[in-house]
Amino acid sequence: MEPESSDDDDTAPQARDRAIRSTAALDGDGSCIAEARQLAADFLTRARAEFGLPVSARAMDLTQLVVSELVTNARKYAPGPVLMELRIVNSLVEVQVWDSDPRLPVAQGADAQRVGQHGLEIVRAVAHGFEARRESVGKRIIARIPLTDVPAEIVVDKSPVTPPG
Repeated sequence: MEPESSDDDDTAPQARDRAIRSTAALDGDGSCIAEARQLAADFLTRARAEFGLPVSARAMDLTQLVVSELVTNARKYAPGPVLMELRIVNSLVEVQVWDSDPRLPVAQGADAQRVGQHGLEIVRAVAHGFEARRESVGKRIIARIPLTDVPAEIVVDKSPVTPPG
């Protein structure tokens, strides 16, 4: 897992936004779902240990859940391999899953009687952001999960309060 930056701009390397990323090609067999979950856990553990990033237990669990659901859908609905990319951008972990089927997923309506086919509903419910887009071959599904339980935009003022006087 290496920090990467874009070489497309002319800003100094230290000024560029940096992203931590890991990419894996999964063969699409039954064991690839467990492998993808483990890769996600290892990625976040390394991000915490090597880069000192705060990663909550909730972020770890949700990332593995999202990875599991997206890789399961790719394996179920598309022939061939699955590509998974994990990136940390700002205070989010971004999960990208590519498969060879160009059909975009459609979330089913809520139905307590339906058995199965709730994966996309789950992902959309727990993700901070969600995208599905066609690629020149196949499609890419992207879900973003906050690394911490408290959004980075929320700043708590801990300065002492002086009573009016």
